[in-house]
Amino acid sequence: METMTPAQLVAKKCRPCEGGVEPYTVQQSEEQLTRLSGWRLTHDGQRIRKDWVVKNFVSGMNFFNRVADIAEEDAHHPDLHLEGYRNIWIELWTHAIGGLSENDFILAAKIDLVPVDVKK
Repeated sequence: METMTPAQLVAKKCRPCEGGVEPYTVQQSEEQLTRLSGWRLTHDGQRIRKDWVVKNFVSGMNFFNRVADIAEEDAHHPDLHLEGYRNIWIELWTHAIGGLSENDFILAAKIDLVPVDVKK
């Protein structure tokens, strides 16, 4: 699997995945993450995660709503988390294969384009 730039990832659309696809290895995932800002591996390399501290609760919910629109358009849905009213994070993984696929990195790159009102 070829490491892609954020621009290359954003130009793609997530493909339906019902299994039968090999998940990225930890090494492949780490290589791809060098191209994405702030994302990190979790769950023994099976997921990627990014954290933000937003200005307030409404800022977090607005961000999540914009992310939800993108996720729905690509039919690839992240796990969205809000804790303590301003700590938010997103986890991505391809449930059908129990690990990471190209779809996760595509969606991560698209999420990175969404403006987020972070705490200053």
